[in-house]
Amino acid sequence: MNNEMLRKKVDQLTIQEKIGQLIQLTGNFFDTHNDSVVTGPQKKIGLSRSYQINNTGSILNTVDKQQIREMQRTHLLKSTHKIPLLFMADIIYGFKTIFPIPLAQTCSWNFPLIEESATVLAKECYEAGIHVTFAPMVDLVRDPRWGRVMEAPGEDTLLGECYAESMVNGIQGNGDAQHIPKGKLAACIKHFAAYGAAVAGREYNSVDMSESMLRNFFLPSYAKGIEAGAKLVMTAFNTLNGIPCTGNKWLNRDMLRDTLHFDGVLISDYAAIDELITHGYAENQTSAAKQALLAGVDIDMKTAVYANKLEKLVKQNQDLHALLDEAVLRVLMLKNDLGLFDDPYRGIQTEEDITNTILSKEHKETALKLAEESIVLLKNNNHTLPLSRNQKVALIGPYAEEKATLGFWAITGDEADTITLKDGLHALLDTSCLSVARGAYLLDKHTENLYDKYNDKLPVESEDEETLLEEAIAIAKTSDIIVLAVGENTYQSGEGGSRTNPVLPATQLRLINALSTLAKPIVLVVYGGRPLILTEVEEKVSAILYAWFPGTMNGLAVANLLTGKANPSAKLSMTFPRSVGQIPIYYNELRTGRPQLDEENTHRFASRYIDQSNLPLYPFGFGKSYTHFQYSDFRLNQEEMTKNEQIKVTLTVKNTGSYSGKEIVQLYICDKVASITRPVKLLKAFKKIDLKVGESQRIEFEIDNNMLKFYHPDGSFDSEHGDFDIFIGKDSAEHLFKRRIRLVSKHNT
Repeated sequence: MNNEMLRKKVDQLTIQEKIGQLIQLTGNFFDTHNDSVVTGPQKKIGLSRSYQINNTGSILNTVDKQQIREMQRTHLLKSTHKIPLLFMADIIYGFKTIFPIPLAQTCSWNFPLIEESATVLAKECYEAGIHVTFAPMVDLVRDPRWGRVMEAPGEDTLLGECYAESMVNGIQGNGDAQHIPKGKLAACIKHFAAYGAAVAGREYNSVDMSESMLRNFFLPSYAKGIEAGAKLVMTAFNTLNGIPCTGNKWLNRDMLRDTLHFDGVLISDYAAIDELITHGYAENQTSAAKQALLAGVDIDMKTAVYANKLEKLVKQNQDLHALLDEAVLRVLMLKNDLGLFDDPYRGIQTEEDITNTILSKEHKETALKLAEESIVLLKNNNHTLPLSRNQKVALIGPYAEEKATLGFWAITGDEADTITLKDGLHALLDTSCLSVARGAYLLDKHTENLYDKYNDKLPVESEDEETLLEEAIAIAKTSDIIVLAVGENTYQSGEGGSRTNPVLPATQLRLINALSTLAKPIVLVVYGGRPLILTEVEEKVSAILYAWFPGTMNGLAVANLLTGKANPSAKLSMTFPRSVGQIPIYYNELRTGRPQLDEENTHRFASRYIDQSNLPLYPFGFGKSYTHFQYSDFRLNQEEMTKNEQIKVTLTVKNTGSYSGKEIVQLYICDKVASITRPVKLLKAFKKIDLKVGESQRIEFEIDNNMLKFYHPDGSFDSEHGDFDIFIGKDSAEHLFKRRIRLVSKHNT
């Protein structure tokens, strides 16, 4: 259909039918077996008896293709206007083939590979009949206490932009700007806006920031996803400067629609419209419905607010009726872009035509590659890694045989499909050289509140812990090296997983301390959904491999890295703090009038702590390799430029080590003087290169005016003439090259 036909269809609908298109319910509201409405869920969220379930426009988190087919069939039989249902789901980083969590993915700095993973995600969802996925989440985050860091691209704006673009292209396709091709889904950018800046890192907490901070650091990743063509945007739970995002007209109409030119569907997060009341922003559901519609929210996810209250409002106010029509048109346009009016069973194949690629060999290979490039080598003293085949290895720890390494938001993944670390090492090492012991429980007896399904990970008797520890020490004593697999539990991160002290559980610390007294080299493999504070254990181990939650191919990816079959190349997309007191900590902080100039500076009246270093344990951009890369022969083709020119920076990178490997060359810029204070440095470009032993490559970066621009208080986006420092190095702290350039209005003659 063209847009004119869709407008006519909107005009044909009654007010109740229009409102229905804006309602999203879960599949348990529908009983497709006896063709009747299930009343339980309807009562649970307070839907009025007058609401007709068959008017509903979209379904949340029904992911079984047979159920989807039957629900769609039953719906269309009852539908007067034959408007198909939309099926949407939280498929964040994999449907059945589960990839590393997003925070790990951005540590790969390999965005073509991330796009390939999103292509796999879309293909598997498409074959299940899903139309929309609520990904990517592109919230910039600087606080590892916040549980949802696992879903985020990290602390850097440029990496966030790259992640948003690559995920949208992979999920939705980067071809036809309007119609979504077969094998692809509609992508949803979330959460708009600044959800990752929750005060104190506490889930759903308020956000308070200047418009300058919002525009310069937090908005660009959303903007890039919208520019890539994302069909949906989801509102955030938080308040922003006192106004809940879901009811924020300035944010959703002025910024999202007018400034960022988004013309797709704006959907609320789960029950967020009703929560306008809890925020104290709306007096009741009638007020909440009005505020959300005025703010431009098109779909009410899982509340009865629009269903119960919009009809009376739009009958009384023609302007609100016009807004209702706009919202319905956007929903119908999305359904049309997906081709649902032509094929309401999109992606669901008949039995005779079925060609299932879910969990295929090719998909697993992509997951393995991304996992290998996402796992960060943080420490490797005395070339402890890689393991050699003749070493006797003691694999110890609660993650040695654990399959729950998919992360919190792999809701459609199956842990049974996961390769354990034990299985991965068994595939690469002589089984006679590998001994395995649990050593400790995954969680402490008195741990944070988690879901009941993980109670079996808690110790029951203190004697049990002693037995586990004794078994671990016994095999460790007979080994040459200890691989110690530890970490936080899946449910200690993710939504609702904020922690005041993100450290390893005490039972695991006890295990590490005991094994560290044996004078054996220890390789620490850490699983987690956030940067954990490792200060207490870092000095007690010889090597640290940070695995995050690596997904389906967990054990094989980690084993490949441990044994040198793959060479670590990942670099951190988020800073690792030394202590909770440093949080929030991030590399691109604004400059201060009294900086600490160096770590030896003992001057009291400087911006520093008196009981702790300012420096992180591991900085943004940091990551080791089994080989060594030498940087040399830095050159600038000129030292000043106008806004229409570019400066070329070139250097040579050589692999001088003993392993082939990949290096991520990073370029940072500091604006020395500006009309607003600018950060100490900002990542502006990077290149990931692959070099064989002894091979060298000439690298070129091109600095242009776009790299120097920033948002001004009046909303303009431009650069300012003056001096800029250029840094090139292996991470945000180690600068191997520094040079000053100047932006001029015209060259001196």
